[in-house]
Amino acid sequence: MRPGEISQGTDRLILAPAERRETILQLMRSAGRALLLSMFRCDDFTIIDEVAAAVKRGVDVRVLITQRARGWRDRLKDLTALLKSIGADVRPYENPVMKYHAKYIVADDGPALVTSPNFTRKCFESTCDFMVLSDDPDVVSGLKTLFETDCCTPVGQLPDVTGRLIIGPEHSRRRLSEMLSGASGSVRIIDHRLTDPRMLALLMQKQREDIPVQVVGNGPISGLISHGRMILIDEKTAIIGSIHLSPPSLDSRREVAIVIEDPSLVAELYDYFENLAAETKMCLWAAPTVAPEDEDDEDDE
Repeated sequence: MRPGEISQGTDRLILAPAERRETILQLMRSAGRALLLSMFRCDDFTIIDEVAAAVKRGVDVRVLITQRARGWRDRLKDLTALLKSIGADVRPYENPVMKYHAKYIVADDGPALVTSPNFTRKCFESTCDFMVLSDDPDVVSGLKTLFETDCCTPVGQLPDVTGRLIIGPEHSRRRLSEMLSGASGSVRIIDHRLTDPRMLALLMQKQREDIPVQVVGNGPISGLISHGRMILIDEKTAIIGSIHLSPPSLDSRREVAIVIEDPSLVAELYDYFENLAAETKMCLWAAPTVAPEDEDDEDDE
């Protein structure tokens, strides 16, 4: 595949750390008219350089960025100033109540990328994380609608978008509860912040119904730092994105996840999970409670 090209499948999974940076760079290079970046953290200068290159070739680059990330108060100000200095239209998320934690990219009219990793050296090299590249027009238009809403009316009502996107906090608790409640065969989860009491009770109820529940939580995962979030249900459905099964993430943050039902991709994710099972301790567990003062900034990776 030549630089700037993107595979044409409806969805594509990116699981290996070595593929993450180049996938993002290729997506950014493919933009000819418009590039939307929803950003929580970024300290990788190849991404910044690609923003500059896109601006230079006439692409309308817009960045929606959080104003709150633990340990990043000054770095976010510097990042915002740097992106503006190279010609990007940067909008800090201005909802006074809701923290911004969504991570996605849209190039032109697609493809779009929904991610759990940040655009950081750490997440490009040493974390267990997941990315989905999608050509689905409904996913692309849904993310565009969300971006415009969060830029222009961040305290307004969220417009309807495709059911393939789970957008928090409006959708996340209800939809994830419904999907997990409907599980009849198995539930497999990777999430190091699974602390929500109602979600834990739901999963324990599934266990009492003799439905296998496996959770990978704290600690290294196949030699990588636990950071990504993935839910697998009944070998039919996968959910990947920025949403943790924790109270702050479910109830008070802008989050985005994508639902995958393509049988080949779900099978690939199940195989990935099973490979982890061979070398990672798995159990249904209640993680240590996050200290109240840390709840708003619990995602510090």
